Formats: sequence, C-alpha cells, structure tokens
Amino acid sequence: MKSSNVEQLLTQEEEQEVIEAIRRAEKETSGEIRVHIEPSSGELSPLKRASEVFHYLKMDNTADRNGVLIYVAAKDKTFAIYGDKGINKVVPKDFWETTKDKIQYHFRNNNFKLGLTEGILKAGEELKAHFPWQHDDVNELPDQISKN
Repeated sequence: MKSSNVEQLLTQEEEQEVIEAIRRAEKETSGEIRVHIEPSSGELSPLKRASEVFHYLKMDNTADRNGVLIYVAAKDKTFAIYGDKGINKVVPKDFWETTKDKIQYHFRNNNFKLGLTEGILKAGEELKAHFPWQHDDVNELPDQISKN
C-alpha cells in the first residue's frame, strides 16, 4: 500500500509530462526544480519534511543555492514548496503562497499533473527572472521525480 498512494497520484504518461515541465522550466535558468512524492510526511509538517527531503536529495549543493522542491505527501493529501536560500532572497514575499494556491486549486480537483506542471512552470519563470541560463550552466540535479 505504501507505493500505491504514490503510484496512483500520476500515471506513467503524466509523470513524463511533469518531467518534461521540469526540463522546460530549467531550460532558461540555472535554477533546479525537483518533485518528490511519498505517502506521508509522518509526524512532521509538510514544510519540515520538505526541508529534510531537500537536504537528503542534496538540493542545497547547487552553486547559486537556487533549488526548488515541490514535496507531495500523497496519502496525507498535503504538499509544500521549499526553496533554497538563493531563491528565497529574491522572490516576492507572496511568491510561494501564490504558487502554492495554483497547485492547490488543481489538486483539489484531482488534477495532480496539471497542479504540478503549472507550479513547476511558475517557479521556472521566477527562477529565470533572477537566475537566467548562462552558456556554461549544467543541470546539477536529476529531473526525475523522486519517490519514497
């Protein structure tokens, strides 16, 4: 049952569309975006668990500290967006809330793929504004969705 909640969130085709959204979003920025899905955040708040996963995935090792994690606890029906220090210094104060609202709207309508892709693309636009792609940029983190 552990993986069933995670696997039921997105079909394989939808998962590929989410990965493609990550690639599109990262094409014009040095920022890094990841999605992590697991059944539950346990005793932790989704944001605290997102912070743990962020560090576990080594997202805090990017050169500009501009990684963004969209964390989803499938069984708990909760999620959080966690941005690293570099991006948090430059985004508008309400940026993560407005991005979260966009994702939440689609999640409430059981459209997880659309929620994730729109959240990813919105984060990508903000990353592009503050961390534009440079000719020597490399993809520092995998684009695949990580799962527990």
